[in-house]
Amino acid sequence: MKSFRSTVLSAVFGALLCAAPLLNAQAKTPGDQLIVGMSMANLFSIDPANAPGLDASGINANLYDTLILRKDGSPDEHVPQLAERWEASEDGRQLTFHLRSDARFHSGNPVTAEDVAWSLYRVLKLNYGLATTWKAYGYTLDNIQQLIRASDESTLVIDLPQPTDPLLMIDTLATSPSAVVLDRKTVLEHERNGDLGAAWLVTNEAGSGPFTLSAWRANDTLVMTAFADYWGGASKLKRVLIRHITESQSLRLMLERGDLDMGYGMAASDVQALAAKGQMQIQTLPRGTMYYVAMSMKSAPFDDIRVRKAVRSLIDYQGLDKVVMPYYGKLNQQPMQLGLEARLPDPGYTLDVEAAKKLLAEAGHPQGFKTTIRTLAEPPFVNIAASLQSTLAQAGIQASIITGTGNQVYGAMRARNFEIIVARGAERYPHPYFSLRTFVYNPDNRDDAGIANFQGWRAAFQDAELNGLIDKLGVERDEAAKLSMYHRVQQRYDELAGPIMMISQMTDPVVSSADVKGFQGADAEATRYLGVYKQR
Repeated sequence: MKSFRSTVLSAVFGALLCAAPLLNAQAKTPGDQLIVGMSMANLFSIDPANAPGLDASGINANLYDTLILRKDGSPDEHVPQLAERWEASEDGRQLTFHLRSDARFHSGNPVTAEDVAWSLYRVLKLNYGLATTWKAYGYTLDNIQQLIRASDESTLVIDLPQPTDPLLMIDTLATSPSAVVLDRKTVLEHERNGDLGAAWLVTNEAGSGPFTLSAWRANDTLVMTAFADYWGGASKLKRVLIRHITESQSLRLMLERGDLDMGYGMAASDVQALAAKGQMQIQTLPRGTMYYVAMSMKSAPFDDIRVRKAVRSLIDYQGLDKVVMPYYGKLNQQPMQLGLEARLPDPGYTLDVEAAKKLLAEAGHPQGFKTTIRTLAEPPFVNIAASLQSTLAQAGIQASIITGTGNQVYGAMRARNFEIIVARGAERYPHPYFSLRTFVYNPDNRDDAGIANFQGWRAAFQDAELNGLIDKLGVERDEAAKLSMYHRVQQRYDELAGPIMMISQMTDPVVSSADVKGFQGADAEATRYLGVYKQR
């Protein structure tokens, strides 16, 4: 006998299949549904405790709520979501959040402060990469339930275990993928062998957001349906259907003939072709995520600073920026996002084969060496890897490209089992402190530390001076002192030829039909469909 969920899945996908010929014949999608095309190759889990990627965050932003949100992407201003108001104690060591009374989970259960506290405890208990976010503030399994607690059903109290700028904690609660609030009762109904619902939440949700998850078939289709009882008012869209489409030309064709309303991740040539016709809306959304080339310092040859400097001289930054990255990203050579006051100008790295050859000879590799480049089998990653393979060869480095899914590629990096990788990673949010913690900080370089949320740990990079500066930045209140320390961190990282070498800051080209209105995709962390509708 089929389960209820299986029956629902069959009904939803059956309806979609039946509707396909009609959609093609009319060249118009249903007025109350948004049909989106994108690659879902990196979408392998939507469990908020283990879903750090941009694709998963974009889905979860519609299924779940957080206590607060950033105002217009600003790291210093926040607006209510599940919390109506909040305040900090005079000493900055305690935050109190007062929850709204009308929020309900998709199950019908009320959203309580206990749900919020338990959701954060669950992240630390499961101890995936995102747990590092909370460990960095000093939370442990031994103290988190005493320090983050519900004083009553609508009041959450957060004590900071160590001196920290409280604004950093507030911003983390607004932006971290792991800060969403789960329906504790529903999740625990699906607990198996003490996993806190982890197996179930890979492909299911227990949120209070404006949409519910109706169906998901990996690398096929994901369907979200409007939650009629959403506290913020029901969505104008009845359904958002996301189709797994990896080929840019297929996305372009389906947009042109009306089979899709919106497409993500298209090649620059196809975006330019659609722009030339003037029939589509094209937005280039700024993201904080960085495209980078990373080397593992866990073993030779990349533990040698001369080899790292050689590879840095063999990246064609300007060529990639002009040829590969239009509509994907903007040139950025710092471990910090563009436009921030604390960011120094780019160091001015350029392709210099002769300098690289000299460095390799000094390091004992006059003929180069063999290595591998891991990357996703999709643009622009594979294009960056192909360019790097070519320029490395000019100095004698023979690199084989190994492509794979997001889980395979990033899994290898999280396991510290790679040589060179072309990837895209956080920090997505426009804040200098969080950028540097993500890419530069590594408090424990042991393999079994398991702090995969720090990119520096993944690359086996650690420096005591950098760690000390970043620790001080977490508590410093004087703006001039902070600015000086931010500059020193960037200078020091350059001096050490840090192994995660930024090449571009992500921009996200989104193409949509002319009748799609209300799309607000400017948030660095997520894409929200609550205010989207079709004007017909």
